[in-house]
Amino acid sequence: MESILHHIKVSQKQNLAVLIDPDKFNLNNTSQFIDKVNKSIATHIFVGGSTVKDYATEKLLKIIKPLTTLPIVLFPGDILQVSEEADAILFLSLVSGRNPEYLIGQQVKAVSKLRDSKLEVIPTAYILIDGGKETSTQKVTNTKPLTNVLEIVDTAKASELLGMQLVYLEAGSGAKKEVSTKIIEAVKNNINIPLIVGGGIRSKLAIENAFKSGANMVVIGTAFEEDETFFEELKK
Repeated sequence: MESILHHIKVSQKQNLAVLIDPDKFNLNNTSQFIDKVNKSIATHIFVGGSTVKDYATEKLLKIIKPLTTLPIVLFPGDILQVSEEADAILFLSLVSGRNPEYLIGQQVKAVSKLRDSKLEVIPTAYILIDGGKETSTQKVTNTKPLTNVLEIVDTAKASELLGMQLVYLEAGSGAKKEVSTKIIEAVKNNINIPLIVGGGIRSKLAIENAFKSGANMVVIGTAFEEDETFFEELKK
C-alpha cells in the first residue's frame, strides 16, 4: 500500500476521513455502516476516541478490516488504542495544551508497542480549537482549546519547524461549530505540510468550505453518529 502520508501530500483529490469512535459505535451495524462508507466519497477510515475501553479498538478493527479496502488510520487517545490491525497511526502530540502527558508522555509509553510495528507512524501536531462546548478531549487532557488566530497559526508553524508531518485542527467531537474558514486559511498560508480539519462538520457545504479554505483532509464523525442519512449527500 502507498504511504498514507505521501498520498495526502501529493494527492490532487480531496481526502475525506470517516472517524469511528469504538465506544460510541454499534458493532451490530458494522457491515451496513462500512458498506455506506465504501459507497461514499470517503478516502480513509479513522478509528479512535478520547477514552476507549480496553480492547474495544482492536475488536472493532478486526471486524472492519475485511469489509473495506480503504486505508484505516488510528486516531488514538491513549496507548491502549494502538493496534497492528490498522494501516497507520497518527502519532499525536497535543501541542495546543501544555500537559506534558499528552505532549510527550503518552508518546514515550507507546514506543514499546511501536518499536517493531509495521504501522506507518505519522507525527501529527494536534491543535484543539474552540468549538463552542467543552469536549471530552479537554476533560481528559485537562487543557483548553485555542481561540486566538495568531496563536493557532504560530502553534502550527512551530510544530512544522519541530518536524511534525501533519497539522490537525480539531474543534472536538460534538462541537457546536466547526473550525472557521478564517482559521483554516490562516494556518494553511503559513505551513508547508498537509492540514487536516475535523470536529463539528455536519453538512456537505461545511466540508466543501473546509477544502476551499485549504484543508488537505476533512474528518467527519458525529454527523454520521447522529444521522447516517448524511451518507446520502456523500455518495460517489
